[in-house]
Amino acid sequence: MGRPLQIDRSSVLEAGLLLADESGLRAVTMQGVARSLGGVTPMALYRHVANKADLLDGLVELLLTDVPLPPETMAWRERLRWMAQAIRGTAQRHPAVFALLLQRPAATTGALTVRDAVYRALREAGIAEPDVARTERVISTVVLGFAGSEAGGRFGSRSKREIDADFAAVESMVEGYLDRMRKVRRGSGPPPSGSGRGGGRGAQLPSG
Repeated sequence: MGRPLQIDRSSVLEAGLLLADESGLRAVTMQGVARSLGGVTPMALYRHVANKADLLDGLVELLLTDVPLPPETMAWRERLRWMAQAIRGTAQRHPAVFALLLQRPAATTGALTVRDAVYRALREAGIAEPDVARTERVISTVVLGFAGSEAGGRFGSRSKREIDADFAAVESMVEGYLDRMRKVRRGSGPPPSGSGRGGGRGAQLPSG
């Protein structure tokens, strides 16, 4: 008899992501991932992922660690633009599984790296500390929603130039919101409507 296939958490998650890319998110079950690995029983996966929920959390981690982080030497606006464009790229590479980012908060240390990078940019921008988490949720909801819509085909036959122009408009709206939040910090204007601190949950880019 040959030696059993050696697997680890990373290989299990990579197999799950590939299965989702090829067959859709519904195909990602413990049984489906075991079959895709070949020579592995579903029970063997439980040494590396606790259950299907843990498997899906791992896919969120893979999606988010697929997002390249910008150099910290870049200005905060440029870093946020960089990450927004990178999220679009991730959605286009993994359209079938990208919806997880709109359904599940990231729960692993690796998955939180993007959120933490956004937090740092917002603090550098001068967003008041009590408003940082909500501001991240707001801008992440907008960016994830656009990226998911684009990857899912919602924009139909529109040209790349049109879609890029739409995304530039989204970026301008986000920057306008951030500028208003910065004025709130300086005490020179009221908070944007509905921006009370605490409460409420939008789609969070990488946080729980």
